[in-house]
Amino acid sequence: MAEDAAGTVRGLCPPRFAAVRAAFEANFAEGREMGARFALAIDGEVVVDLIGGWADRAATRPFDETTLTPVFSTTKGVSALMIARLVGQGRLDYSDRVADLWPEFGAAGKDRLTVEQVLSHQAGLCGIPGPMDPAEWFDWHSLCARLAAMTPLWPPGTASGYHPVTFGYLAGEIFRRVDGRTLGRALREDIAGPLGLDLWIGLPESEDHRLSDVRRPPAMPNLGEITEPKRLAFFTKWAQPGGRGEAAWRRAEIPSANGHATAPALARLFAALAGHGRLDGVQVLAGGEAEAASRARIKGRDLVLPYDIAWGAGFIRNEGLGLYGPGREAFGHSGWGGSCAFADPETGVSGAYVMNRQSAELIDDARARRLIEAAYEAI
Repeated sequence: MAEDAAGTVRGLCPPRFAAVRAAFEANFAEGREMGARFALAIDGEVVVDLIGGWADRAATRPFDETTLTPVFSTTKGVSALMIARLVGQGRLDYSDRVADLWPEFGAAGKDRLTVEQVLSHQAGLCGIPGPMDPAEWFDWHSLCARLAAMTPLWPPGTASGYHPVTFGYLAGEIFRRVDGRTLGRALREDIAGPLGLDLWIGLPESEDHRLSDVRRPPAMPNLGEITEPKRLAFFTKWAQPGGRGEAAWRRAEIPSANGHATAPALARLFAALAGHGRLDGVQVLAGGEAEAASRARIKGRDLVLPYDIAWGAGFIRNEGLGLYGPGREAFGHSGWGGSCAFADPETGVSGAYVMNRQSAELIDDARARRLIEAAYEAI
């Protein structure tokens, strides 16, 4: 046991992974955490599950095994997996034109955009020109109609530009047009419920008592020179959902931004991507679909994030970034403030980090990097 200002660090951590525990404790000792959890799985078995700190700002409620945290854009990796399931089932192909599934989307020069281009942030729809009421984000059909009618901010297919919120509506509407259900509902009915994964896109009121407080970051992320795509993605008054309160945010299904989860749930789900698509005897993905989903669709300087990024079909590839260990073929997604989930098909490793004290980082949080690097030293 190790005591620090945030409480007791505890959980599963065999001696082999002592360096991971030391890194986890150091994050607290250096004042970087309020509450956090890190889980690592090998071939689907959770081998590390560390928990520490507090679920509330007043330090009265321990961050424990039942605590849920919002994971922001880590949600995108879950949504990308749900799309990959449709591909594996033969109900969708990454090369399909979105307008063939969603005819209205073909307006304003978007008629040739494919599913994989949209998922790899090439659509030029990273933010809404507006003006609009931030509460409109809670009206799924209205927001999708705006995106369908919108003129892209750059020639579609020529560059990537991270879509922080709109990604969820694009991916979610593609999913809905194929499956008939919302993506969050399908996640619950087909995967999270049957496999006992504490993972939600659209959180029911019955789970509110388990939510942690979130301490917001001291500043916005540093995106460099603010171009029009960056301004619309992050800096307008309507760039994020608003005006309806926290409860409305939690209930909504926004498959880019408002997932709630525990670290073991994410680590186990991503084990299906790191392995052969199976988890606890259930075929979550068809064989080969993880490779198909993670294959690079575009590489280069992103027009919104200040990084050179190789995008898969909704996943951040590790190559050139080193976010998810040393492996070039690892992939995953990170969320604003620090959370992440990743899969490494070369080693069968998957993992996730969640926390309730946000940093100003969008994808490269030092706390998560420290934990993942320590884990790989032990593997």
